[in-house]
Amino acid sequence: MTTTLITGASSGLGAEMARQLAARGEDLALCARRTERLEELRAEILAAHPERRVSVAALDVTDDDAVFAVFAAFRDEFGTIDRVVVNAGIGKGAPIGKGGYDANRATAMTNFVAALAQSEAAMEIFREQRYGHLVMISSLSALRGMPGAMTTYAATKAGVAALAEGIQHELVGKPDLDIDVSVIYPGYIRSEMNDMVENTPPFMVDTDAGVAAIIAAIEKRSAHARVPAWPWKPMGTALRHLPLSVVRRLV
Repeated sequence: MTTTLITGASSGLGAEMARQLAARGEDLALCARRTERLEELRAEILAAHPERRVSVAALDVTDDDAVFAVFAAFRDEFGTIDRVVVNAGIGKGAPIGKGGYDANRATAMTNFVAALAQSEAAMEIFREQRYGHLVMISSLSALRGMPGAMTTYAATKAGVAALAEGIQHELVGKPDLDIDVSVIYPGYIRSEMNDMVENTPPFMVDTDAGVAAIIAAIEKRSAHARVPAWPWKPMGTALRHLPLSVVRRLV
């Protein structure tokens, strides 16, 4: 039985990942700041899948000590943690130099520094177990620098992708460690984070369809995956190489 730990699981992509993984037969360790939402999600999952084990815990991922403590407590409760999905994140932001430093700093601390803490806590468990699967939720915006309010967000998502690839590099040539690392680059997937956006971005997909593509990539243990594959696999390649003036019109 696979046990998956998901951060930022109280809403959006994290909550839908929990639902879909439970339907596929996995036990779940779910954490987020909003415990009432976690309890509601736990009750929903257990009503649909009473044979599952679902444990929840309060966690602010910007509290480093709490990250290590909660991950260790879940490991002790379940015996093992097979997969950790580093999903918690926020989308605040402002153009650089326009007085929005507080929002940009909050995004940097939550999306990158906290992801570092989660990766450290997960890899400590996996190294001790000698197996595991670390999943980093990045973004297609990580592939190029983005303008305006997206600048810091995209930079943090590029940072977590580089962090994950560095861990992948570290594991090369270590056959005694059965640890995989996946970086998932979602395109536009409807979630609580973007519900307030006035203009719907192009190629937006519903949460359930988008998360199904994420879960498929996770279960393949893909090193890198742009999801949904259409149009984001070719679009991602275009974003990496097109002039910024063209990229700006696409995003």
